[in-house]
Amino acid sequence: MQRTVVTINSNGRQSASFIRVAAALGWQVRAQMRDLNGIVAQELSELENVTVYIGRLEDRKFLDNLFKSAQCAFINTTHWGDEVAIGRALADAAKKAGIQHYIYSSMPDHSVFGHNWRALPLWAPKFTVEQYIRQIGMPATFVYCGIYHNNFTSLDFPLFRMEPQPDGSFLWQAPFHPEQPLPWLDSEHDIGPAIYQLFKEGPRKWNGKRVPLAFASMTPREVCKAFSSGLGRPVRYKRGPIMINVPTPIGYREHLSALEYTLGEKGAPYFGPDLEPAVPSVALELWEGNRSMEEYAQEVFPVEEAANGLTWMMEVETPRRQVEIDFEQVNC
Repeated sequence: MQRTVVTINSNGRQSASFIRVAAALGWQVRAQMRDLNGIVAQELSELENVTVYIGRLEDRKFLDNLFKSAQCAFINTTHWGDEVAIGRALADAAKKAGIQHYIYSSMPDHSVFGHNWRALPLWAPKFTVEQYIRQIGMPATFVYCGIYHNNFTSLDFPLFRMEPQPDGSFLWQAPFHPEQPLPWLDSEHDIGPAIYQLFKEGPRKWNGKRVPLAFASMTPREVCKAFSSGLGRPVRYKRGPIMINVPTPIGYREHLSALEYTLGEKGAPYFGPDLEPAVPSVALELWEGNRSMEEYAQEVFPVEEAANGLTWMMEVETPRRQVEIDFEQVNC
């Protein structure tokens, strides 16, 4: 059955992943964007079955037009603007239009679990929006996305920097315990098919449910081992503070500080204790064709690095056999 689906912030990783899948399978996609700047926005605007709606999410009339006569929506709000107010306005417009299945990309508020954990400032508003969606009684499902493989970069960004070393190896420093399980997914490859399957199975199965979208639970050491195997280079993990060496918005600094305390120092489960046991089984039931961390490191990471103007992949050639021998001595 052909459906019309609404997405917002459509050139972001989550929405773009879903749009590519839905459009290819014949769904009509209404893709909200603020403008058409950027490679992803241009790509999506040229896809068959995609209609781009340029407008601001603060505009109620624009939202009414966006949702009118659509059947479903995949909504991922962001921290740009008042996320809670925008999230509520989107939900109101969707309910007014009679949306039959509303999938909202949420995240936990760790402060509600009663362990003196701090809320993460860029996550807690999503949980607030989730509660509002539940209150207004719309058929809805709430997905919680794990850590993107695509976060890793050798650029000097905080938290997920794979720092190149003089000998051709990499170092990842983060505040997580080396044996702390963390949820992972490849955002561009795997979010789209999983969301599509949720829509196929519908609210009869998923109404009110929270769905952890993570296709692997891996410790930092296991991540480094997978990266090392994929890249053919030693990759070492070091537990340490988050290093901020580039200009960073104050809101993101506050988020990183809370993350360092709640997930790092206190070791709180990423999704919270109630969803932790469902990783990765629920996601794998939705989509079995996921891209592993090792596959990402081998197939995608060097390409994304090259697109950012980096050349480390051409500067050092380390024989794979030697890497495998050396890896046994690497403390990932």
